[in-house]
Amino acid sequence: MLLDGINHIALVSRDIERLRDFYREVFEAEVGPTEPHGVKDGETMTMIRVGPHTELNVVTIEGNPEPDRQTPMWGRGRLDHFGLQAASAESFETIRQRLVARGASDGTINDFGPVLSIFFRDPDGLEGEVLIGK
Repeated sequence: MLLDGINHIALVSRDIERLRDFYREVFEAEVGPTEPHGVKDGETMTMIRVGPHTELNVVTIEGNPEPDRQTPMWGRGRLDHFGLQAASAESFETIRQRLVARGASDGTINDFGPVLSIFFRDPDGLEGEVLIGK
């Protein structure tokens, strides 16, 4: 298998303090600092580590109504994006080549410090990301 599970799930929250406390107190998750994110004022991101290589990447955006949409199951909308963990550097490169061959990615490798990533779009248009530690 080329993948080793989920690296992260990106979501939008209205109240990062409440969410951070919940995951820390219930799951003993490691919570990183809340830092400015993106190009807009009032946008932050907090990484909540919930497993050995799995995080919630929680974004808050002032005025964004999405976190308030809590309709019944299957009517809540889609995630912002998800990150898959490559099993090895070789797997990462194989996946990158396959994504480019399908036209699902331009193949650009992003250097995010401790990890490298490639973004892609699946056939339904949902954005995904494949990551590998350096």
